[in-house]
Amino acid sequence: MAEKVNTSISPKRSLELLSQREVEQLQRSSAADHNLYALFRQCALAILHSGSNSDDANSLFETFKDFDIDLIQQDRGIRLLLKNAPGNAFVDGEMIASSREMIFSALRDILYSETERNSKWMDLETSSGITDYTFHLLRNARALHAGEKPNLVVCWGGHSIPEYEYDYSKDVGHELGLRKLNVCTGCGPGAMKGPMKGATIAHSKQRIQNGRYLGITEPGIIAAEAPNPIVNELVILPDIEKRLEAFVRVGHGIIVFPGGAGTAEEILYLLGILLHPNNRDIPFPLIFTGPKESESYFTQLHEFIGQTLGIEAQQKYRVIIGDSEQAAREMARGIEEVRDFRVKQNDAFYFNWALTIDYNFQIPFEANHENMATLNLHADLPKHELAANLRRAFSGIVAGNVKPSGVKAIKDFGPFKISGDKTIMAPLDKLLRGFVDNKRMKLPGSEYVPCYEIVD
Repeated sequence: MAEKVNTSISPKRSLELLSQREVEQLQRSSAADHNLYALFRQCALAILHSGSNSDDANSLFETFKDFDIDLIQQDRGIRLLLKNAPGNAFVDGEMIASSREMIFSALRDILYSETERNSKWMDLETSSGITDYTFHLLRNARALHAGEKPNLVVCWGGHSIPEYEYDYSKDVGHELGLRKLNVCTGCGPGAMKGPMKGATIAHSKQRIQNGRYLGITEPGIIAAEAPNPIVNELVILPDIEKRLEAFVRVGHGIIVFPGGAGTAEEILYLLGILLHPNNRDIPFPLIFTGPKESESYFTQLHEFIGQTLGIEAQQKYRVIIGDSEQAAREMARGIEEVRDFRVKQNDAFYFNWALTIDYNFQIPFEANHENMATLNLHADLPKHELAANLRRAFSGIVAGNVKPSGVKAIKDFGPFKISGDKTIMAPLDKLLRGFVDNKRMKLPGSEYVPCYEIVD
């Protein structure tokens, strides 16, 4: 039986004072805002459960279905009353500091994103409006550091990976940290934790006391990829599309480690952006790297990209196998090119305004059976548009694997059906089969039942 704790906590560093109206928004007694409270409760529970080896969100919510939060407005601020909270977030009855900070980060982001979304001046019907919305969310979370030269490396990869891949990601993070670079990830375990852990040691060696370990997530996936405790800046964006845009707007380069469907989704998103004609001359270092034991993963991925998006897409990244030092060195060199470019263009270092991101990359994709079945996966599409639709296919697979809404849809109506040109479907089917065979869809030891079906 999981240990459960009752306690109260007050904010530290992560949240300014709340108005009475904001507190009322999150009170369970307000029926109109019940969904907002439920969203915060879900994120808080995932944060408190950080460190668990389970990515089963339904199991987590069922085990702690009596978990409850009450907000109390005080003259000097607010307090949260937590009832039946996961015991692993406490030491000798006191909540671990990182968990406390991240809970109030979640409260801050959920409240602000809702307030901004409903404001009269916010425009979510245009590409520039969505980018502006994303900027405001990041600025409110204090994730944009003006005055600092480019030094933030985004690391993508699987949350459920073998130990040798985790160790390699840690080695790369260490090499990045030695070069005084900071790390941003999806904030979860596996390849999202390894680079941060390596960087903390390297930053200590370099006597860097303000190292950044930025974690960017979204509510739909936070239970499966709960924030790891190294994260010292947590930002929760409203949906996966805002999360992906945040990565490429704040990051100065991206390193990709082996992963599964979620990692493929991120890769296709970025390649689709880099293939846009407007972005052809904008430097953006992208490196695929992993240990020698994982070389076949990148061979399959490289082949899939070539067969679907072509050689131009393959030229947007470099594959480095088994050499963490070289991967970090190449990233550092690439970031210097980014710095020089932005100086010449008089662009900001802290937010990549110049990058063109089409509206179809930004609008939220609802993973349901109808939307998955009607995806336009045809070879005659412009390559950046095909990449956007392939990204949606993988987003649906991620939802069917781990997101509560997607898992329920599969349980109720069977697997998603994905169809398109044979020249697209055959490579897609081969890549997904490789993920399944190498246990990159679920935690090792669990038998994977596909949530999708490839239809000719």
